[in-house]
Formats: sequence, structure tokens, C-alpha cells
Amino acid sequence: MPRITEIRPAGAWSGEPADRVVLDFDGRYRRRVMLTFASGAKALLDLGNARVLRHGDALVTDAGDLIAVEAAPECLAEIRCRDAGHLLRVAWHIGNRHLPAQIEPDRILIREDRVIVEMVRQLGADVALIESPFDPEGGAYGHGVTHGPDHAPGQIHAHDHAGAHGPVTHTHGAGLHDD
Repeated sequence: MPRITEIRPAGAWSGEPADRVVLDFDGRYRRRVMLTFASGAKALLDLGNARVLRHGDALVTDAGDLIAVEAAPECLAEIRCRDAGHLLRVAWHIGNRHLPAQIEPDRILIREDRVIVEMVRQLGADVALIESPFDPEGGAYGHGVTHGPDHAPGQIHAHDHAGAHGPVTHTHGAGLHDD
């Protein structure tokens, strides 16, 4: 069984890949997992630490073959605002909820969540439900995700954000965070 222990970031490799693997965002945050490629071939991803595999990265098998990583389309909410300031305010509200978000100059993409969609609509944003690959921001501390492995989606817990406003109870949506 082929093993993968190396990732080459998008832009740091060239040539034609031997195969490709298509994964949603949750499937791209891994340390050790059996992957099935588009061809049906399999290999063991065996990294020292959990890492986010980004669209365009290449996995290197122990035989030296490059396997292209592709982000699978997911059900997302596309959020658009009237101007850059409005987009920043909406982004702040999304970030305050520790939600994974793909932030672009003219829109924000989040996983479809009816409660959050209603919130951003009440803030005056336009929302369209789309299907698209999801590649959210990596998190403030460079861990690649906005949550940590000790917090499950929907988990409620209390913690102190640097003492700024004392202990706060959060209900976290899908994903993982860095607190």
C-alpha cells in the first residue's frame, strides 16, 4: 500500500500529477487516513501532524508520484454586501461565531447554515445558496482551521478570550477552532 508523508503546497510543484483526490473541507483536514484517488487507487496519508490539504497542493507518495488535491464542491452560502465597510462588519459577525469562512474581496463564503444566513440577511447582506469548493481562511495562529480537535461541532463550552470580556459560552458550528 503506498504511503504519503509529504505535501507540496500549491505553486511549489509542477508537471502532470499521477492521480488526483477530491475532498470536501472536512476531508482535507487530516493527519492519518486512507485516501481513495479518482482512479480508484488507494494510499495511506501518514503525516506527523494534522494538516489542511489545500486545493492545488500535491501529495507525494513513497514512490515519488504526485497526487493533486482538489476541493470538492459543497453547499455554501455566498454573502455579498453593498460596500467594503458593510462586508467587513458582516465578516466580523461571522468571525465572532468562530465559523470557517472563505473571505474574498467582494464576497464571503460559509457553509450553509440557516441561522447564520438569517443573521447576515438581518444585517443587510444578500445571500445566495451555491455549490462550490470551500477553502476557508487558515485561522489566526496558522493552524489551518478555525477550531481545535477538542471542540466538536455544536459543542457548548465556556472559556476566556484573553480576559477581554470574561468567560463566554459559545455554541460552535461546524469546524474546529483555535481558542
